[in-house]
Amino acid sequence: MEEIIQLDKNLFLFLNGLGSPTWDGFWMFITNKWGSIPLYVLLLLLSFHFFGWRKTLLILVVVALLITTTDQLANFFKYGIGRLRPCHDEQVFELMRLVKRSCGGKYGYFSAHAANSMAVASFFSFLLGPKLRWMPWVLIVWGLLVGYSRIYIGVHFPGDVLTGILIGVFFGWIYTKLYIFAQHKIGA
Repeated sequence: MEEIIQLDKNLFLFLNGLGSPTWDGFWMFITNKWGSIPLYVLLLLLSFHFFGWRKTLLILVVVALLITTTDQLANFFKYGIGRLRPCHDEQVFELMRLVKRSCGGKYGYFSAHAANSMAVASFFSFLLGPKLRWMPWVLIVWGLLVGYSRIYIGVHFPGDVLTGILIGVFFGWIYTKLYIFAQHKIGA
């Protein structure tokens, strides 16, 4: 296990070290939750267009539950595992770039940003993919960019992000099934 942790730290230092002040603003925009609002508005409009207002309301409820689930699960793991964020890890702190003004909480396993964005990306990919073949590609790229941004700005190790991505995909799939079940049950 120590070898895996050290590999994760080395990969973090490599990926984080690729950054430059020229790109810092872009990656801070990507990692900022407000930067995704245009995408969320697009998803809302597409949901309304393809599914109508009743199903869109159900989608909003399911997405709220989805984000709550992945976010709270990330918090549970962060405090349960207790793995330090890179910016709190003495072994890597002196060698890394911290792009953000502050590091965030003490623990970072796993990335809630990565889990939340990939959960939303997966959910809408499963939902809208059959109607818009290009949509899953856009959403998956967006989710991966958000995940990488956490490494770039210095607040998560790659393992934190990869775990978040996998958990996000899993719960995106589960909540798609939940949406389909609820839609049939309530006749939305």
